[in-house]
Amino acid sequence: MNDWINSIYFFIIGAALLLSVLGLWFTAILPGIDHWSRRFFRNYFIILFAACLFGLIEMSFLFYSPPRTALYLVMFLESMLQSLPLPMLTVYLLHCCGESIRESSLLHAAAGLYAACLVLFAGSMFFDDFYLITQDMQYHRGPLYPIITLPMIAIILLNLAGVLRRRNRLSHKTFVSFLVAILPITVTLLIHLFVDVFPLIDISIVLSILAMFGLVVSDKIELDMRRQQELLRQQQEIANQQLEIANQRANIMVLQMRPHFIYNTMTSIYCLCSQDPEKAQQVVRDFTDYLRKNFNAIASEAPIPFTSELEHTRAYLAVEQVQYPTSLFVEYDTPHTFFRVPPLTLQPIVENCVKHGRDPYAGPLRIAIRTRKTAIGSEVTVSDNGPGFHPADDDAPHIALNNIRQRLEIMCGGSLTIMPGDGRGTVVTVTIPGNAKKDQGD
Repeated sequence: MNDWINSIYFFIIGAALLLSVLGLWFTAILPGIDHWSRRFFRNYFIILFAACLFGLIEMSFLFYSPPRTALYLVMFLESMLQSLPLPMLTVYLLHCCGESIRESSLLHAAAGLYAACLVLFAGSMFFDDFYLITQDMQYHRGPLYPIITLPMIAIILLNLAGVLRRRNRLSHKTFVSFLVAILPITVTLLIHLFVDVFPLIDISIVLSILAMFGLVVSDKIELDMRRQQELLRQQQEIANQQLEIANQRANIMVLQMRPHFIYNTMTSIYCLCSQDPEKAQQVVRDFTDYLRKNFNAIASEAPIPFTSELEHTRAYLAVEQVQYPTSLFVEYDTPHTFFRVPPLTLQPIVENCVKHGRDPYAGPLRIAIRTRKTAIGSEVTVSDNGPGFHPADDDAPHIALNNIRQRLEIMCGGSLTIMPGDGRGTVVTVTIPGNAKKDQGD
């Protein structure tokens, strides 16, 4: 029977030793713990590790006969280390409540009781009425042994009273954690008044401090989550502000249509009214569609079907081709249109091509608009055979295209790239990630 009990004791002490090592490891590697808490838990787990180690040494004395003085000394050190976490729990309670540790009467009382424990532990080595170790290394409790345990019980009950008294100053989670930390030790020490359960004292103390350490870890996790949520909120606010600025810039660009474009369009319509009334009606219709799409784009705050943006671009180019029938040619190759884009994406790109690519001395301007479905989403390319993109000459293309790029990134995670064409001209590529059919169905 004793062999079974000894095996259980070895297992419990080994488990407590392992928990102490794990506690030390987590204390060392866990980021974000404040310096005071890290130092407190490091010292706490070191003390528990030492107490468990002395308990293991005491149990190993069962297999050989050391000097009785050595056994008494090991038991004294084990008892001293086992009881030290109790006043340390008082210190942690005061820290959680924001009270002065040095001036606290609660800590002074706990320290006084711990000093009484040390006196009794030391006295028990010389008086057999507390406990006796026989010549054959058998341990026997004396009639005064419960007196040794009473100061320890008084400390833990003092901590329990301190927690209950300060419950309004502790969060619910912290209050429950202190109860979980205190109650196992209380039950174990009450049992120890009548039955020796030294290993259970070790593991109950380890479990108690793990409850408190779990509180710190959970607080750290909650703090990190709050920080991440705050960071995401700030990033979302910045993105919304950037999107609002980008939309405002796009709206200003729409409202600030080139005066000569409107003048030339109206002049063309005036001339066509007498020369080709039917064509004049078509130009009026195209120009009206262009204006309507402009104002619809101002009102839209979400991505629109690409077909709508394509219609806007067709209307614009139809008006321009009336003014430049022999110097502006457009090729459409758009079999894939099942996706969405931010409003004012394609039309400003094409307008840049017309505005900065047309050169009456270099031959007709040819613009090609193509779409295709890719493995990651959809792609739109606008190419021309103009003189090429020269940012140093004019910042206007920079402003317009950068604004489109910004809205693409914010509104749909898209991108815009500008590359020189083969030989001459410019190629602008818009990439829209996502499922095209799903985008069209929205």
